[in-house]
Amino acid sequence: MQRDRESDIGLIRVSRYRPAPQPPPHPPTPMTRVIPAFRLPRCPSERCPVFQRPGRIKRLYRALAVLALTVAVSAPGTVAFGDSVHHPGPPLRPWVKSCLRHRGPAGLVNCLSFFAKHDRPKALQPRLAIDELATPTADSAPVGITAGPDGALWFTENAADAVGRVTTTGTFTEFSVPTSGAGPAEITVGPDGALWFTESSTDKIGRITTGGSVTEYALPTSGAYPWGITVGPDGALWFAEPGAGNVGRITTGGSVTEYAVPTSGAYPVSITAGPDGALWFTELLSGSIGRITTGGSVTEYAVPSLDSLPVGITTGPDGALWFTDAGAAQIGKVTTAGNFTGYDLTDSVFPFPWGITTGPDGALWFTENAGNDIGRITTSGTISELSIPTSGSNPLEITTGSDDNLWFTENSASQIGRVTP
Repeated sequence: MQRDRESDIGLIRVSRYRPAPQPPPHPPTPMTRVIPAFRLPRCPSERCPVFQRPGRIKRLYRALAVLALTVAVSAPGTVAFGDSVHHPGPPLRPWVKSCLRHRGPAGLVNCLSFFAKHDRPKALQPRLAIDELATPTADSAPVGITAGPDGALWFTENAADAVGRVTTTGTFTEFSVPTSGAGPAEITVGPDGALWFTESSTDKIGRITTGGSVTEYALPTSGAYPWGITVGPDGALWFAEPGAGNVGRITTGGSVTEYAVPTSGAYPVSITAGPDGALWFTELLSGSIGRITTGGSVTEYAVPSLDSLPVGITTGPDGALWFTDAGAAQIGKVTTAGNFTGYDLTDSVFPFPWGITTGPDGALWFTENAGNDIGRITTSGTISELSIPTSGSNPLEITTGSDDNLWFTENSASQIGRVTP
């Protein structure tokens, strides 16, 4: 997989306390000339997907810049979603949809590498240590990560077609996935003691033992782009099929069932087991959180924030579902009854939060893909953010290790990061 790594693009976050005005039909040229943050990198056109080629994306970013500059930036805080106005045409959604047309969520990850490569001023940050470990394979593009049953961290290498293992002392092992171009994405521990992962580019679910033996199961639907995966309360593995608009279920014996999400084009991405015996998932393009019972009954809850693009989701220690909202630049919370609360991130440039997990300290920890930060939010909504040492690392997923540290993947830097709380 080719990845273009250098960029100094930034977006200015749109206020969510008033309806966002539409960009003028003919943006004034002087306004676009004086914004240094919107200088675009030049990538060889033969290596860029069509939506990444400089001419087209430059016009899009300039339009977004004009839109952002016409709206006052509000102070961070809690949003009472019930009083907010849901904006019908969020500025990031067309761009996100364009990115998803190329290899699904992996295409979006590739697009986001254009955001990250520029330094930005940060507020005073907590004194936490971050260590970074390079994967043995260069340009491996790690995506998913989970704590394994053997005490090590297991992760996927999307560009290397491999599953990696790293001990808490930093020793790596890599295992090749049999199918070439599989694009392994998310990974979780199964009820059978093996690791289960999605193969986003070849429409398969993979299983790997702690000894490195891999089995693959083909999905019935072509172009499903399977991404998020988790263990359900019924002892099966549940996964999201964003390309097909389905939620899938696979038994440890390999039997697959697929359930359609009611909203067409919803693009389910991440999934987690809820505290109520159901599975909860994010709908990236419909701006909703979905709930599916083990019998396949689906309920959808629209996120009331402006410009919502929910990505990651996890069950919090308070019994609510917590999710990252890349479009609204928030961390969101939804109860099992469907009541929402949102918390603004403090990064002044669009952070694009992605993965989220419960930490050993009872707080939620998350990644900011474009912001190049690791964030922490308490269940009462207090947020702190910590810069990742490697600029433009594009962090994706995050998990708690057996050592009670937070471990995360750095997609563009091809590193595994560790935060010591």
